[in-house]
Amino acid sequence: MKTLEERLAARLKELRGEESQRSYAKKLGISHVALNQMEQGQENVTLRTLGILCRALRCDIADLFPPPEK
Repeated sequence: MKTLEERLAARLKELRGEESQRSYAKKLGISHVALNQMEQGQENVTLRTLGILCRALRCDIADLFPPPEK
């Protein structure tokens, strides 16, 4: 089973698509370094950062974490 970090990483990569990390991070209101670390599953994401992502993406926090694979 994937960890929460891995699930968030996969979802952010999916949402970003072909857009550059730098450009996508700017749209999200975070640094490209933070986005890179999140996409690598290396960032200890705070509730504040999750809130920023949800507002920018106009989604619920649950939408950032795809269901675990069985």
